[in-house]
Amino acid sequence: MLKRVVVTGLGALTPLGNDTKTFWRNIAAGTSGAARVTRFDASLFRTQFACELKGFNAADYLDKADIKRTDAFTQYALVATDEAIKDAGINIGSMSPFDVGVIWGSGQGGMETFEEQVKEYVLGDGTPRFSPFFVPKLIANMASGMISMRNGYMGINYTTVSACATSNTAIMDAFNYIRLGKAKVIITGGSEAPVTPASLGGFSSMKAMSARNDDPQHASRPFDVERDGFVMGEGAGALVLEEYEHAVKRGAHIYGELKGAAMTADAYHMTATHPEGLGAAKAMELALEEAGIDITAVDYLNVHATSTPVGDLSELKALLRLTKDQPGKMQISATKSMTGHLLGAAGAIEAIICLCAMQHNIVPPTINTTVLDPAVPASLNIVTGQAIEHPVNIAMSNTFGFGGHNGIVVFGKV
Repeated sequence: MLKRVVVTGLGALTPLGNDTKTFWRNIAAGTSGAARVTRFDASLFRTQFACELKGFNAADYLDKADIKRTDAFTQYALVATDEAIKDAGINIGSMSPFDVGVIWGSGQGGMETFEEQVKEYVLGDGTPRFSPFFVPKLIANMASGMISMRNGYMGINYTTVSACATSNTAIMDAFNYIRLGKAKVIITGGSEAPVTPASLGGFSSMKAMSARNDDPQHASRPFDVERDGFVMGEGAGALVLEEYEHAVKRGAHIYGELKGAAMTADAYHMTATHPEGLGAAKAMELALEEAGIDITAVDYLNVHATSTPVGDLSELKALLRLTKDQPGKMQISATKSMTGHLLGAAGAIEAIICLCAMQHNIVPPTINTTVLDPAVPASLNIVTGQAIEHPVNIAMSNTFGFGGHNGIVVFGKV
């Protein structure tokens, strides 16, 4: 018999706050995290802004040795998971270390390290002076490895990569391992540190990002008639997933239950979503079916909507395939309008938003959307401008990634 899986800890390091409480407060307030890039001179780039972390210094959280041997994406992971583990009250001394695992996600891994080391080689005298930490800092699985080493967790440990669906993939895998009895607790989520010249330049050259350089705070505007691309974000989101009876026995606070999750592939295009949303619709259908929930029971949907002309509408087409133009009480918001797009970490921080929405019965807004695209169906309840009070007993989160990866998770109150 499959076991129930609940969320007992949250950790967030985001452009809107370096902890979960601050993050949620700014999300509910409709705050934008976008501003001009400060990490390097982006004045010659097509896109010159991003949603960077604010006031974050790794030395405030990690010792010098850990900082020296890790890329920023791993540092973000360690900080977010420290908060989530503390929040959950996990005591490794009271359980077998083999019962606690880590399944983490990162779409790009150590991009900053890769750029720095290759630049030094190319611009130097040709002598290969690569750091002995180059490969360990670069590889995407190092975040999950470092989380386990930092905490003594000896259970399941690996990293998922499915572009912008990455951390939902990690959450889904953790969900499946726990309900099959393969682990009692799994630390999961994702981290990304993509605000680098190569990453910003690469996405800019694809014209996938907004070029609203004169007004960064209003650049991400999902579903708006003037949307022109996504805004890059950085950070990490961490969740502690736990077997329900184990959590109850130790008296843990439960944020919600992970009831269903599913993945499909579009099998359509390297970067574009299926124009009719076929794969996305099927993934939502399968996740809800696994949860034993009808689409009409969903109170809140956190959509993937990144503020791209084609992607936003294809997701709504997918949704209409399920609702048959009758979304009922479902409230919809696109929180990337505030956080930017955290790529492989997006699903994790949006899962946290869903869980906080359930805790507070508040649906956060989609900001900057002033004139809805005429192609957006009038039947959909898209929350714009300000957050609203609304009972949230069931929340669903959508993520879609380059390569046609669709990942959906469904949460419910316990």
